[in-house]
Amino acid sequence: MLGGEITACREIHLIDVPEPKLPAGAEGDGLVLFQSSLGCLCGSDLPFYDGEFEGHAIPYPQPPGMSLHEIAGVVVESHAADWPAGTRVVAVPDGQRGLYERFVVSSEQLIAVPEELSNEKALLAQPFGTVLKALSRLPNMIGRDVVVLGQGPIGQMFNAGLRSLGARRIIGIDPISSRLNFSHAMGATDVVCSTGEQAAEEVERILEGGRPDVVIEAVGHLQQAFNAAVRLVRKEGIVLLFGVPPHTSDGVALHEAMWKNVTVTTSIHPSFKTMFPLAMQWIHEGRVDFDVLLTHRFPLAEIHDAFRVFRDREDGAQKVLVDFPCG
Repeated sequence: MLGGEITACREIHLIDVPEPKLPAGAEGDGLVLFQSSLGCLCGSDLPFYDGEFEGHAIPYPQPPGMSLHEIAGVVVESHAADWPAGTRVVAVPDGQRGLYERFVVSSEQLIAVPEELSNEKALLAQPFGTVLKALSRLPNMIGRDVVVLGQGPIGQMFNAGLRSLGARRIIGIDPISSRLNFSHAMGATDVVCSTGEQAAEEVERILEGGRPDVVIEAVGHLQQAFNAAVRLVRKEGIVLLFGVPPHTSDGVALHEAMWKNVTVTTSIHPSFKTMFPLAMQWIHEGRVDFDVLLTHRFPLAEIHDAFRVFRDREDGAQKVLVDFPCG
């Protein structure tokens, strides 16, 4: 069968890999054999493609299967009673090594897909589940003024979640104007195409001299945006750090955060028993609709082009889908 392998910085190829098999006996309890139908690239897949992860150089070649973890498909063989063969699911592989036609995964890392929900909608429950987990760590959002730093797919999902939770103003900030084209549809009341002091001045203008109650950092792995969040937020405000920062970063604005009495909240690793199913429920019920974010689609044979378009944000790319042969 086919799998992906990142052989060098920004070089990914398809290779032949052995068919996976469910272990026999007790070793295989709770495991399923999953067949991929549709995948979707995520910002957290890019560090392996770009050659740097959390401030560390990535060794090449990467292990086969790197990197994909937003995947919809079907259980084709099962050692888990609650997940029989034929069940449609979203599967989250270990260590993001899901760029395979088929792989073995624990049934504890599956999300059930409602029968009438398309794979395109269903697989977005994985990233949206991470957003709901983060939002659950915030206080009541009704009437709050919020800035979302970064208007990529995750920032757009924060816009939608905040709108559903009753935020008063949702200000999306990104220096790339094409990313802001989606923000109003996703729930932002205002957008700012700028950074630094210019962005801060524009936020104060929008809030009539005020500062936001909450700033959400959803920029991503390579850029440290914590300082920008601290400088934007009001005194006694909240900074939600979502984008995974580098291991170390010079000049972090901890002194300023302390003098403003800022509360810093982080979020990672949602629960498969609560947050991911809740995300699927919200999507199924139509509380959020992310269809507009599905901007590009490639067959598995063009995986290199899919990564390039996603990485370089070509033609306004947000979420890039990858069709597997069985799909």
